[in-house]
Amino acid sequence: MSERRLVKLSKFLSLILRHQPERFALELDEQGWASLSEVMEILKGLPNFRWACRSDVMRLVEEGAGDRKRRFEVDGDRIRARYGHTLEQPIQYKDCTPPERLYHGTSRGAVDKILVEGLKPMERQYVHLSTDPRTAVSVGSRHSDRPVILTIDAQAAHEAGVPFYQAGEKVYLSKRIPPRYISVGSERSS
Repeated sequence: MSERRLVKLSKFLSLILRHQPERFALELDEQGWASLSEVMEILKGLPNFRWACRSDVMRLVEEGAGDRKRRFEVDGDRIRARYGHTLEQPIQYKDCTPPERLYHGTSRGAVDKILVEGLKPMERQYVHLSTDPRTAVSVGSRHSDRPVILTIDAQAAHEAGVPFYQAGEKVYLSKRIPPRYISVGSERSS
């Protein structure tokens, strides 16, 4: 299976599991789970994805093949996107204790507003935070050629009652990070 095809499959799964399940008559439960069998039926019904089989989906889940981000998870015959939802239906996660520090990559132009208003999910359901600056640079590179890395005092925020959720090995989520827990790192080249 070519890497290009896996990237294409990952993008399509993101569409139906994170953004537009209703477009394909796919139902997600309150935690974002959908029937893997139904997802496979949708894929088989589309000319551009008839080639996709369960083992291709499992490569995305288990290895993060296609983008290395491990955006999806499978539990039995259920599949879901771990994070990144833009659905109106809120996706629920269990609270967790975050690491002491988390990181967020953003554009230089957004920094001043973030330092006043805090981090907000914008058009997504949650703010996405990374466990290390390198991952934050990668994420921030989607917004800027030279992303600014923000350091989040996650331990202090958590102790003050800000809830955190772990959505992946290197991804934590929160509804909002108040500005007092955010400091500016440095501008990084990608």
